[in-house]
Order: sequence, then structure tokens, then C-alpha cells
Amino acid sequence: MLHCAHLFDPTAGKLLGETTVVVANGKVQKVAAGRLDETTLQSGNANVRSVDLPGATCLPGLIDAHTHLTSETSPTGYTDQFRWNVADYAIRATVYARRTLLAGFTTVRNLGDGANESIALRNAINAGIVPGPRIFTAGKAIGSTGGHADPTDGYRADLAGDPGPKDGIINGTADALKAVRQHYKDGADVIKIMPSGGVLDESRSADNAQMTLEEIKAVVDAAHDYGFTVAAHAHGAEAIRRAVLAGVDSIEHGTFMSEEDMRLMKAHGTWYVPTIIAGKYVETMAAKPGYYPSQVAAKARLVGPAIQATVGKAYHAGVRIAFGTDAAVYPHGQNAKEFEYLVQAGLPPVAALQAATTHAAELLHQQDTLGRIAEGFTADVVAVPGNPLDDITLMQKVDFVMKDGVVYKMPGSTTD
Repeated sequence: MLHCAHLFDPTAGKLLGETTVVVANGKVQKVAAGRLDETTLQSGNANVRSVDLPGATCLPGLIDAHTHLTSETSPTGYTDQFRWNVADYAIRATVYARRTLLAGFTTVRNLGDGANESIALRNAINAGIVPGPRIFTAGKAIGSTGGHADPTDGYRADLAGDPGPKDGIINGTADALKAVRQHYKDGADVIKIMPSGGVLDESRSADNAQMTLEEIKAVVDAAHDYGFTVAAHAHGAEAIRRAVLAGVDSIEHGTFMSEEDMRLMKAHGTWYVPTIIAGKYVETMAAKPGYYPSQVAAKARLVGPAIQATVGKAYHAGVRIAFGTDAAVYPHGQNAKEFEYLVQAGLPPVAALQAATTHAAELLHQQDTLGRIAEGFTADVVAVPGNPLDDITLMQKVDFVMKDGVVYKMPGSTTD
């Protein structure tokens, strides 16, 4: 039984007063105004436990719809890939997963890894072997030869080889079908495509279109046949346009989104996952000599300042926004900084919180189980010390975390 001083209701878009949340068997059993007396629940159950959260605001477990839990930013990252084995990434991922959970993010969408290690991480968390958020993973991203998803981009010729659909690299619609079917075989939950260039690969462009409309549509059609949603990494306006017309479920980053793109996204109901924190972080790191290769630093200086302005325009244009951060581009556990950036971009605090709760749950097609504290929903609850509608930076101070009815963090506890 949780006694919350306040409770944020994202469906109503308002802060409620003192509220009691009753949890059993990993589910929310009851949400009641005021403070329930424990004795009313102890009949037939002598194991009722009460947690008092005085002065705190309880919120649904937060959802980050764009993470990469199996890696993290590092000045040696471009050489580590030649020295580390898959096991090195997988072991570190367990640390990053725990940090993410303790930051209040009980669910994430993992949008790309190197060797499907996030699938193994998901399975280990689900089995209770390691602590971490609930993961919906894309496994390897899908893109084109030499594009942002090409795992050998920047390698010398004798090491690069010719990656194909099994590696997520497609050239044509037949390859697209094979790549999606391979993801189904591998056990992925969602599909991630790369129709534009990116910042941290070693190519020249962050925004050029790198998949044809026909290739994207082939991926989307096959993915939807298998029950997958499709997330599209896209910085450039043309890549965004093609992805939306092809029927993707979300645009990630969207840095150079045009007004036409915004109109299309609104008309098609396409979600926008901005990742402002990633843009700001790479812009900062690009100023440090040697942190990134020169061509990466040049792209970071261009993309970093643009994302936040785009988010404000998209919000006012009526584009649906879900919370995502591109965790790994910045150090894991700092995800909640994105709330502050969303508010700076022009979102009201209520809208920023909805982006990480009801909106993200809808994007994941989990709106009937996640994103709300309501009877029958999964018992994912976090709390912050105060009112985040008055001070959105409080979201960076989560001091209570419950996932599936299990408490992982209490006020005053020390964590890494």
C-alpha cells in the first residue's frame, strides 16, 4: 500500500491530492483518494506493507521510447568495437539497465544494438536474473549499405565485407522482407530503420536520404504483418517525408523536419520522439578536441542546436510527441533531463509528463497496461520529492521506484 501526498493523473492531465495506491501480485488493485487505513486491507492478509511518501508526487513508471542499453558514449568508443567481444557489451548493459531503472524508467524501447545482445538482456530481466526496465527491443537496426545502420561504416576495405539482411543491411525490397523476417526469427519486439544519415557514424552527412520510399514501405508492410511497430531514425526532411508516407509508426530525432513533414505526421498520426538531450550532449562533446572524429564533430555541431527548436514547432503544429532520449549517446541514468529540455522547447509540464506515460504507452501499444496508475494496470510507480508541475527538474530526483509491484528504490537509499 502506497500513501502518496499527490498523484499525477496523465489521463486527466492534473495533479490529485493525497492518494492511496493498493498493489498486489504486480498489479494495481485500487486507487483511492485520501489515506486508507491499513486495517481495512488486513482481513485475511497479515502481510500488508505500507510505504509512506510524505510530500512526494507519485507518477506512473516512466517510459523512455528511445534507448540503447548495450553501449554508452566514450572517447574510446570508435576503437572499443575492435577490442571488445559481444560479452563485454552485454555485461556492461546490465549496469546501464539498472541505472535506467533507478532513474525511474520502468519501461524502455531499445532501438538498436550490435549483435542482438539487448534481446538477451530483455530475457534476463524478464527472468529476474538482473534488475532493469521492461524492454521492447528492435535488436539490430535496418538500413542501407554505407548508411547509418551499416556496422562496418568507416572500416578499411578488407574488414568491411558486405553485410546483408541478416546484419540489418538491405538494398531493395526483397532484402527488406528478409531483414524483417530475420528479426521475427531473432525474437525482436519492434523494428528500427535508418532512412537518413546519422551523427555518430563516420559518414559525411547526417540528413541525406538513405532508403528509398519503396524500401521503407516494404519494411513497414512486412513489419506490420508480423505485428511489429516501426521506428524511423530520420534527421533530414526528405527522409522524414518518405518514412511517414510509407507508414512508419514514429520518427526519431526529426532534426530538420519541415512544415510539410509536420502536416504529414499530423495527418497520418505519426509519433515524434525528439531526443533533445542527445543533440545537446553531442554538441557539447564536439567542442572537446579528439572526443569525436572530425567528420562526426562537424555533424554534431550542426544537429545539436537544431532539435530543440524543431520540437517546439512540432508541438504547436499538433504533432503527437512521445518521450525518448537516445540513451547511450549520453551517459545512462540521466534520461530525466529530457523533461527539462521539453519544457524549454515549449511543452507545458503536463504535456512533457504525458509524453513519458500515456503517450509513450500508446506508441508501444501498451496503453491498456502501462502509463497510468489505475486499477488493473501494471504496478509501475515512481515518486519525486515535490510537485513536478511547478518544477519539472524534480523529475531528475526520483527517489522511489516500483516495477511490477517490486520496490527497487526507497527515499534515502543510496544508489550508483
